Amino acid sequence: MFLLITVTSVCRVSQCDPAASLKALFDAMWAGPKYLLVFGGVCPSVTALIARSLPALSLVQVSFAASSPSLSNRKWYGNLFSTVPSDRALNAATVKLLQRHKWSRVGLVTQEGPRLSEMKKDLIRQLLKANVQLVSTQSLSEDVCSSLRKLKESDVRIIIGQFDEELTSQVFCCAYRLNLFGARYQWIIADGGAAGWRLGWQESGCRANSLLTAADGSIRLQMRPLSTKNTAGVSGRTPQDYQDSYLTQLFQEGSKVSALHAFAYDAVWVAATALSQVMEAVKHREKYSAQRNVTVSEEEVYKMLLEAVKQTQFEGLTGPVMFRNGERMTSIELIQFQGSSGVLVGEFSTSTQQLRLKNQQLKFNGPGPARDQTLVVPQRQHVSFLLYAIVSSAAAVTIIITLTVLFLIFINRKQRLLRSCSGSQDELLLLGVLLSSSSVLISGLDGASLSNRTLELLCSVRLWTLSVGHTVGFAVLFAKTWRVYSLCSIKQKRRQQRAGCVVLWMFLLDVFVLTSWQILDPLRWVVQQHHTESDAAAQDAVVRPYSEHCSSVNMELWLTAACGYKGPVMGLGCFLAWSIRAVQADHISSERLTLSVFAVMVFSVSGVSGSLLTTHNPPLQFCLTSSLILCCNMFVLSSVFGPKFLLVQSEAAEGDEGEDEEQLSLLNQELKSQTAQLDVEIETITMQLCDTSESLTREKHDGDVRCVTSTHVAQVCPERKPASPDGINSPDHTTVSVAAVEADVMLAVFL
Repeated sequence: MFLLITVTSVCRVSQCDPAASLKALFDAMWAGPKYLLVFGGVCPSVTALIARSLPALSLVQVSFAASSPSLSNRKWYGNLFSTVPSDRALNAATVKLLQRHKWSRVGLVTQEGPRLSEMKKDLIRQLLKANVQLVSTQSLSEDVCSSLRKLKESDVRIIIGQFDEELTSQVFCCAYRLNLFGARYQWIIADGGAAGWRLGWQESGCRANSLLTAADGSIRLQMRPLSTKNTAGVSGRTPQDYQDSYLTQLFQEGSKVSALHAFAYDAVWVAATALSQVMEAVKHREKYSAQRNVTVSEEEVYKMLLEAVKQTQFEGLTGPVMFRNGERMTSIELIQFQGSSGVLVGEFSTSTQQLRLKNQQLKFNGPGPARDQTLVVPQRQHVSFLLYAIVSSAAAVTIIITLTVLFLIFINRKQRLLRSCSGSQDELLLLGVLLSSSSVLISGLDGASLSNRTLELLCSVRLWTLSVGHTVGFAVLFAKTWRVYSLCSIKQKRRQQRAGCVVLWMFLLDVFVLTSWQILDPLRWVVQQHHTESDAAAQDAVVRPYSEHCSSVNMELWLTAACGYKGPVMGLGCFLAWSIRAVQADHISSERLTLSVFAVMVFSVSGVSGSLLTTHNPPLQFCLTSSLILCCNMFVLSSVFGPKFLLVQSEAAEGDEGEDEEQLSLLNQELKSQTAQLDVEIETITMQLCDTSESLTREKHDGDVRCVTSTHVAQVCPERKPASPDGINSPDHTTVSVAAVEADVMLAVFL
């Protein structure tokens, strides 16, 4: 009463034409008898069309061909069952193998065809879901070698092949010619066949040894052709009994061996067991029903048959036969080509979605699995501790010298040179030198020991210290140059007032630009990748240097804005400095001031250019820019403050000599005063002597004594008066005169 119709016969009549096949099916169903189950389905296009219409026709289909991934929608194809694993299972096994060896970059080469095209689409979806990068997809419809050459140009190392057995020899021949084999490459063939490896049986243009060399180490995912258990199944035969009788019959008939025959054998038993269960259930219900003459409806029979096929479970020739969502639950074998034969190296269970590899059997041409791409060894370029210590020490010395100069300026303000109108400008110049030198200490720090938040803060600090220090320092030199230049012009007062505002306006403009930069596009600690370099120590590996530095989204725009207003001002400063190169003013040589302005200009341009040209080499960039900054600061300190302090020291030495002369002058004045007092005393004593001698003369010797006395007085008096006014001021002469006066006095008393 219930019959079975085979789709194979329908497809043979229609030659896989969907429209003709569907017409043949309807004609058969119209002619009768009543069909309940459809068996077979080799043509994918016909199978998809018929399977879509099965629910409406109340039919169930059992197939022995691989179901396309497009047939996995159970809402549309819920009545289709196949004893061959789905192509989705092959793709899942492929993805599991990639994940096991951590291959995340692959290439795909496929053969054009309805089934393989659907298989490719499903594999691409699964690769995307597993975060595996599909670098290139090539088709074998045209030139096989040109397709493989494109994979090689894309540096694809893991190649997934989806093509029929007929193209195997041709593909590996091109792989041999293009050197796409060996330790650097891994081939994964996922065609779903079960016939094993067959190389060299078709003309390919390569010798058999070349094909074996190219295919060595390749892994093929295939269906298990026969069960590994040597036990009798539902048919009463063991897989070995079936193999013997099957090969004997094929030899007698002269037919070709097909791996689908065993699956077709199990499909027949699926249909037979399901129909048998339904027939027994219907007979039992009609016989033992409480009501007489009860007939089971066709709809009920259809549902019973559908449920019976879903619950099918028995041991077949190809292994356990059971279905889940219409797909056969079985194992997919991983066969690796080693030497001249295939070796089972793993299995993928479609029921548990687990991959089991036999690592002791798995062999690779290299020391391990091939890399999915050229090994890129990241190499961090940073400022070494030794270099940072040397440059930081130089910066610290510069800072100490600057602080020393600033301290000397404060304690020597009484000096005329340091008390001039340029004193405050000198302090600002030293402040600029301090800030720019301090930026060197910050620029050498990196992310080795500091957090990103701290580094981003240091980025802003370095930018502010360097930019403000440079602006203030050059503004002071510009103001000095402008002041000297104004002394040589007519409108002196007006230009001097303008020169006093230069520092303030340049500082405010710099603060405005830096504040806008900080608010609108703050600096971030970013990683910059550099060009790869070959690694001589490792094979198939390259070194990719990278560095970390401060940057922002519109870095070039902000640098242009910062240099845009400083450049013209520095150019004007150089022009003014050149104009006053022969003028002497403000206790500093205009020649040295000119050299300072030009030095700042040259060092600034060199620093910016060197920093931009050495971004790929952070140690060189740090060493170059820091050296230029420190050399510029030392040059400014030596040219501006060096001669000034030398002049102060020389004036201090002259002041010491003046103090010695003043002390001698005071001593001379004191000696003069003492000499005048002695003159008065000598005059008094002389007068007394004269009176005494006159009285004695009158009493004793009136004539003789007077003469002697007069003669002696005449002799004493001349010595009491110096010969010249200047001579008496001499200490030596004064001492001699006093001694002579004392001798005369004693002689007079004696007389």
